[in-house]
Amino acid sequence: MTTTNPLLHNAALPAFDQIRPEHVEAGIRQVLADNRAAISRIEAISAPDFESVIEPLEELQHRLSRAWSPVGHLNGVMNNEALRAGYNACLPLLSDYGTELGQNENLYRAYEAVMARDGARLSAEQRALLEHAIAEFRLAGVALTGEKKERFKAVMLELSKLAAKFEENVLDATNAFSHHITNENDLDGLNPAIIAQARERAAAEGKQGWVLGLEQPTYVAILTDARSPELRQLYYRAWSTRASDQGPTPAKFDNTQVMENLLRLRFEAAQLLDYPNYAAYALARRMAGSVDEVLAFLRELARSARPAAERELAELTAFAGHELDAWDITFWSERLQEMRYGISQEELRPWFPLPKVLAGLFGMTEKLFGVTVQPREDVTVWHPDARYYDLFNASGALIGGFYLDPYARANKRSGAWMDDCVGRKTLSTGSALPVAYLVCNALPGAPGKPAQLTHDDVVTLFHEFGHGLHHMLTRVGYPSIAGINGVAWDAVELPSQFMENYAWQPDVLRTITAHVDTHAPLPDEKIAQLLRTRSFQAGLATLRQVEFALFDFRLHAEYDPSRGARIYEILDEVRKEVSVIRVPAFNRFPNNFGHIFAGGYAAGYYSYKWAEVLAADAFSAFEENGVFDRATAQRFLDSILSRGGSRNPLDAFVEFRGRKPSVEPLLRQHGIAA
Repeated sequence: MTTTNPLLHNAALPAFDQIRPEHVEAGIRQVLADNRAAISRIEAISAPDFESVIEPLEELQHRLSRAWSPVGHLNGVMNNEALRAGYNACLPLLSDYGTELGQNENLYRAYEAVMARDGARLSAEQRALLEHAIAEFRLAGVALTGEKKERFKAVMLELSKLAAKFEENVLDATNAFSHHITNENDLDGLNPAIIAQARERAAAEGKQGWVLGLEQPTYVAILTDARSPELRQLYYRAWSTRASDQGPTPAKFDNTQVMENLLRLRFEAAQLLDYPNYAAYALARRMAGSVDEVLAFLRELARSARPAAERELAELTAFAGHELDAWDITFWSERLQEMRYGISQEELRPWFPLPKVLAGLFGMTEKLFGVTVQPREDVTVWHPDARYYDLFNASGALIGGFYLDPYARANKRSGAWMDDCVGRKTLSTGSALPVAYLVCNALPGAPGKPAQLTHDDVVTLFHEFGHGLHHMLTRVGYPSIAGINGVAWDAVELPSQFMENYAWQPDVLRTITAHVDTHAPLPDEKIAQLLRTRSFQAGLATLRQVEFALFDFRLHAEYDPSRGARIYEILDEVRKEVSVIRVPAFNRFPNNFGHIFAGGYAAGYYSYKWAEVLAADAFSAFEENGVFDRATAQRFLDSILSRGGSRNPLDAFVEFRGRKPSVEPLLRQHGIAA
């Protein structure tokens, strides 16, 4: 085997300084060929057992993940045409391999044979791995035969291509938009760093004045702080119509047909496996038990939040003194919050320099879980903004690590996420420590100054770090159920949303703040003001999330091939049922709703609210015992963070909390009456 391709190296971390677009397809083809040869040898084993069949297959999965992980990551954070071509060339290869593996009857029978013969002597972790794998075989169509089996394989391939196309269209539409401003008054209210960035961009383009892009921090800043309603409307329209027929960018980026095709093929895949719809298929590996249970959960949340949301919108309208358009809501909400609580997101930025926030976050993590974080300088990264950190346990042993890429830039996907760089593995063939990618899109600092975060940015960082801890603190040694792998999708947000609570704790706020000029922590009066904002417009925020979740779930539960996807018809019905804010007719939010069309949350966006209930209830145990109580944190680590997919998530929660989850702590946290 060639060793010149950096994707094939067996080093502990990817060689980002060596990976080139031409390595991508060649490297993945090599790994897939090697894996197929190994699988043929495994299939020939006449008396399969855990050591001879299951462990080698875990090793093959780990090796492929190691090779593909940096490619998928670079496609999200350093997108370019050559890399995109290599990435897209691999999608059908990976889809074919994945479906081929999932439909391999010989391997399926081997897993069943090992479970039947050896299940009683295996560890709970090993049995969980077998149960998870057997369920995945069935969901991959292993029982299908003939034409149905081939059709399922073709559908899976086309779905992977469509998801990539959806994401590309959104990124291209975002990058294609910019707005040239020559009148400085139009910038009134905006953060000086964004204005400086816009001036630099204009100069680079040989223009006078300022050029604003459509990167997420710019969009959020304009909707939140721009005093010009015309600028807010322009940006609201540009953002909400990305990759649609209504946007200011080229029609070639329109995702309308991509969405139709995705929903049609998801329905077909579910039908091939005898599920009535894709929502029911998706729930086969979730914590929620049925379509009706999810719909009832979302509608109950909507009923609980609606009275508060109606009051909040009425208050906001009265405060503004006129009827509000969709692009006015965020601006006037920020002004009302400033007036009511004497504080704003922009005002807080100088107290949240990124280095101080990170130091405080890492110190807090040590206090809770006994692990320390240390930066490491000898690791190659993909961009000067990115950094690498090691994670050590209380004994000083290295247990994992993570990359952090905190800032927005061109050719980087918007949003924030955690992804698996290296999964934990402890096999007879060797071991590997878990490594995560943590990605955010904050505003970079001005020259010579650290980045200054809003408190919203801080909450996002804590959220993604929670995902990272779930990945890095796992004690499971089998890659398919280690960290976030094998965890029910509607429980995977529990650690991330749990960690958000700490961004609202006074003691934490004192340790993560230091004014960029005076180095003083956030004053107690400002902390008190900030804490009062936590439940500000919680009703509106809850309804917004329920709207997204109900739309997603109904879209996948009600698909009818004779009527098509009915995307905007269903969205209108959902908005009439749960929303209190009027949305303009040109809004094409689904066309850039990457979570459900490209990001793994199809029929699963409800997971955010579902897991938020779990997280609020879990955190209430800390409120009862002390938010830094080491014994409670150890139980949380032992029951949830370290268990990966080796335990049923409801059983794990009950082990930690001593009872089933309750919605009451979440409603109390948001100041919404039950």
